[in-house]
Amino acid sequence: MMDILVRVLIGLSILVFCYLFLIMPRMVGRPDIAPFLRWLYAHRGLHDNGGDAPENSLRAFQRAVEAGYGIELDVQLSKDQVPVVFHDFTLERVCGAKGRVCDLTWEELEKLSLCGTDQRIPRLEEALSLVDGRVPLIIELKIEETDISVCPVVDGLLSKYGGMYCIESFNPLGVFWYRRNRRRVVRGQLSDAFYREGEYMEPIHFFLQNLLFNWLAKPDFIAYNRKYPKTLPFRLCRSLYGCTAAAWTIRSEEELREAGNDFDFFIFDSFVPEKTFVLKKTQGSAHL
Repeated sequence: MMDILVRVLIGLSILVFCYLFLIMPRMVGRPDIAPFLRWLYAHRGLHDNGGDAPENSLRAFQRAVEAGYGIELDVQLSKDQVPVVFHDFTLERVCGAKGRVCDLTWEELEKLSLCGTDQRIPRLEEALSLVDGRVPLIIELKIEETDISVCPVVDGLLSKYGGMYCIESFNPLGVFWYRRNRRRVVRGQLSDAFYREGEYMEPIHFFLQNLLFNWLAKPDFIAYNRKYPKTLPFRLCRSLYGCTAAAWTIRSEEELREAGNDFDFFIFDSFVPEKTFVLKKTQGSAHL
């Protein structure tokens, strides 16, 4: 009986060790992430899809810069390998057009209107030129399945950019590319409580929800849905490994205050945060 108990305990210990290894973020050679924590980040720019500054437009980025907010933006490739700033893989919601971004050339994409305005889909190069290092950027790499061709193309532009930026992705292969090729760049693993949200229920989302690809990506921060800071893997990454965390997406002052207890920096949308908000983890004020 004792023999069986000992074996069970050993087996459980091995399982716990493996689990903790799988969710471990980067622990050695971490870059300095502190400068990113002094800012609040406008989700897809300081945008209004019902107005004249739609999401991920140059006008929305300009407004964020003028208001003194960092910017979170999304990047993917056109058919002819031009990195464009656009969130959805399909064009219907924002442009009212059929098809996928990756199936159209840049020449075709630039003719489309964003939310019926005079704004067009910008190239990443245009967005970088506009921001020009005045505020930090969180750049989300949009990657489907195993095609990580966006990574070297985007890096070719970012390596020449003089401003402050970090990268993040839901796809751990994109984060791994940066681990392998650009170790000094701050990298983040995006995740969500997918099974609780009920939108994505495939096995891969179970692994992503539980941060079980951290062993591969070795992220410097976890960007997690602000509604679920109590999930076990997220809490372990925070408490056991001291991993930095970004909250997405904050939509009110109340949500911002609540998230201040569990996250270090914040991506907001649909409102403009009060200038008095203080980032508790940095013992200072948000840069405004």
